[in-house]
Amino acid sequence: MKRKTEERGSLDGNGLPESKKRALSTEEAVSRFSEGLFDPTKQQKYTDAYAKSSPYYHGVIHPLIEPSLLRSVRNEIQEHLSFTEKETDIYKIFQSGDLANLDGLDDSSLSKLPSILKLRDAMYSARFREYLSSVTGSGKLSGQKTDMAINVYNEGCHLLCHDDVIGSRRVSYILYLTDPDTPWQEQWGGALRLYPTTTEKDAQGEDVKIPSPDYSLSIPPAFNQLSFFTVQPGESFHDVEEVYHPRDEEDKSKKRVRMAISGWFHIPQEGEDGYEEGLEEKLAERSSLAQLQGRGDIYDLPQPQPVAWEEPEVDGKGKGKVEEQVEGNEFTEADLDFLVKYIAPSYLTPDIAEEMSDAFSSESSLSLERFLHEKFASKVSVFIEEQEKKALPSSSEEIQSQTEWTVARPPHKHRYLYQQPGSNDPQNPIQELLNVLFPSQPFRKWLSLVTGVDHLTSHNLLARRFRRGADYTLASGYDAEEPRLEFTLCLTPSSGWEKEVEGEEEEEDAENGETKPKPKEQPKEQTNEDAAEHPSVGGYEIYMAGDEEEDEEEDEENADQVLRPKEKKKADPAIYRSAGADEDDGILFSTQAGWNRLSIVLRDSGTLKFVKYVSAAAKGDRWDITGDIGVQFEDGDDDGDDEDQDDEDMDVEGEDEDDDDQDEE
Repeated sequence: MKRKTEERGSLDGNGLPESKKRALSTEEAVSRFSEGLFDPTKQQKYTDAYAKSSPYYHGVIHPLIEPSLLRSVRNEIQEHLSFTEKETDIYKIFQSGDLANLDGLDDSSLSKLPSILKLRDAMYSARFREYLSSVTGSGKLSGQKTDMAINVYNEGCHLLCHDDVIGSRRVSYILYLTDPDTPWQEQWGGALRLYPTTTEKDAQGEDVKIPSPDYSLSIPPAFNQLSFFTVQPGESFHDVEEVYHPRDEEDKSKKRVRMAISGWFHIPQEGEDGYEEGLEEKLAERSSLAQLQGRGDIYDLPQPQPVAWEEPEVDGKGKGKVEEQVEGNEFTEADLDFLVKYIAPSYLTPDIAEEMSDAFSSESSLSLERFLHEKFASKVSVFIEEQEKKALPSSSEEIQSQTEWTVARPPHKHRYLYQQPGSNDPQNPIQELLNVLFPSQPFRKWLSLVTGVDHLTSHNLLARRFRRGADYTLASGYDAEEPRLEFTLCLTPSSGWEKEVEGEEEEEDAENGETKPKPKEQPKEQTNEDAAEHPSVGGYEIYMAGDEEEDEEEDEENADQVLRPKEKKKADPAIYRSAGADEDDGILFSTQAGWNRLSIVLRDSGTLKFVKYVSAAAKGDRWDITGDIGVQFEDGDDDGDDEDQDDEDMDVEGEDEDDDDQDEE
């Protein structure tokens, strides 16, 4: 359907184009809703329930619309409307265009959607707006500014935690259009979930609300059910539970389609009854985007714990220890003996180090497969597989009290399990990497060598576990003036994270006894049957352009030094716009979850990063260890070290492989 480009007709007294719709009389409006909805006794019941609701004010009306009208709406949607798949850090959905703009359609297209027009006009009629305003106590609602779209959640679709606080929104709503003849089952997912908050004090001693990482109320979908809540800055946090893929024992032939019309009622606009000059600006000042930006950060978990990477003190213990201490990034024999216990020998040779340094200088990133030594990697794999066989507690408090993990918060920024360094006696290989390898001076020297960055000043390390059907990080920026190195060692042993290529085999490296994959063939185009058998499960990590405008000349000048963002606006989680097929998606670097894969990125200010929500359909959790490395650039620094110095700094002798067995013992 095409939209007209001509100007719209004049507005009627209700702020609506006369040529497309008119203000409904009370009788007309009431007739389009369920019988008895406006009965004073029933209305009072909904009002009382709303006033007593928690974790914040919300309500559920069921049924809302006259049933035959809503069935007709559903039929028109299925027959005449198309949907666009949209996926970002915060959601994966199929969405229609903005129904508020139906008036821009030509008459031929509008003639196919009479029931949808009737529904929209009824929802924003003066009678229903008065009714909803009375039930919620929210104040008057606009009939001029309409805001609604159709969202379809198939298996794997989701919408992560946010609070809807943007602009002039006053009441959020969802009207469900699930199959009226096949009731939606709670175990299919797709519920609206509400998150409680606690009130804490910010650095100035003022109250600030912090959302819990656990939701406290789940409202499953049902045909002709309206779920709604008042938009409250810093409080109305909610998400839409993933629509789950059928399990093995369930019927996979029946498609789970959570269809709904959702949108907002806004504050009255200029010229409408109840309009308050300057109110929208005041709401913007109170919005969570302003209220929570920085004020509640002291309650975020995890809190950064940067540790200065100082030169180690020489204690004189052990033969040759003092003699082996050298300045700068030059490797000693002890350094290499230490590293070869953890890192694959192929990454410790001068020629490979030089190749990595050149690649990093050119791309500002590296992706290294099979980074850990096979013997140590096998320990990690066994440990993780054992851990995934154990059931985790359901609540964040129980996880923290009963396991070595803590749940990251707040959920509108991220949620995952994490551990920070601190154990001097590692109990498992994950802790050994976190507390022994990555904070070590030999690893600092190796990282400096392969990136060409001489001065690494600090490290902030974290072990993470992203649970299936629960965890993610939303796009977050890096705002410091100086760039920093970031690395992620992904340690996810389960399969299914990326499409495997047929015919891929392993070949043995005769020199060190390790196996390496042969070069991959180009993947074949995925069919619908492939997608059903191997659904997209998320878990990938992406660096992308931020929302700040960068100087283009500066970008070109520094393109070989850091990942620099292009101008890109961060979207509201539920707006009706997305990048077109020919638009730049802003992705600078991405890597899928996988086994024993190290990625290193030089990240510039303004660049966004996130780990996509891990679907419940994944065969395992996503595991990784990440590090933020402080760097210091000096005038005259080159992109890499002198090639001759590289050869002198690193050398691995043939007996290193033989030494592994002795070192492990």
